[in-house]
Amino acid sequence: MSSALTRRGVLSLAAASALGLAGCAAQAPAADSAAPATTHRSSASTPTPTPTPTPTFDSTAHSISAPDSLWVVVDKQRPLPSTFVPSVVPVPVAHTNPPLLRDAAAAAVVQLFAAARKDGLLLASNSTYRSYADQREVYDSDLADLGRAKADLLTAHPGCSEHQTGLAIDIGAESGRCTLDTCLGAMPEGRWLAANAWRFGFLLRYPKDKVAVTGFQYEPWHFRYLGTDLAHHLHRIGVQTLEEFFGLPAAPVYT
Repeated sequence: MSSALTRRGVLSLAAASALGLAGCAAQAPAADSAAPATTHRSSASTPTPTPTPTPTFDSTAHSISAPDSLWVVVDKQRPLPSTFVPSVVPVPVAHTNPPLLRDAAAAAVVQLFAAARKDGLLLASNSTYRSYADQREVYDSDLADLGRAKADLLTAHPGCSEHQTGLAIDIGAESGRCTLDTCLGAMPEGRWLAANAWRFGFLLRYPKDKVAVTGFQYEPWHFRYLGTDLAHHLHRIGVQTLEEFFGLPAAPVYT
């Protein structure tokens, strides 16, 4: 997890290491006033429409606790082990720091960036996988600069960052404007991501009106890969956070 105020830490790490029915009714002929009206009954009964069943969704298809699970929920009350290191691969997209993600997330990012380009928008990856040690360096820098209250709102403690899963990516405009800043949300790139990222299996993890649930400020740049099944389902039912969908406690503070 990153923020405008963690950019210094993120970029310093990079330096250190090198996507009618129109109802139609026939008009009946006028009845002959000299003859009684005749009622015609259909010989076949009108079939009763069968409602299409709403597909059920298996919310237990993946673990939400196993560190290597596609659906693992990481927040201020659900840390990852300090020893967890996912298998990651390079992501061939424009970037400010060399991007590394798990295979499925990497492939989805390539597709997402290509779709944005078709719509005339150029994106860049700003931050992807960060190890436990990397996150400690980022957090300690913000802690020294900002104090604990602000640092805890802006930057995850080591172990509590989604970036350690290898399934999270911070995305910005290739131009660099509003990189890791809330103003990205009002830019064409930020609006496109908010409207389309779910199609490729991503969730805008820290929405503007869910700070009390996630514990982190609005981050229009931070997207978490969940796979298309869950991402599409969350979009369909209008649920914005993993905590709410899985019935987990809100995580505004660290345990």
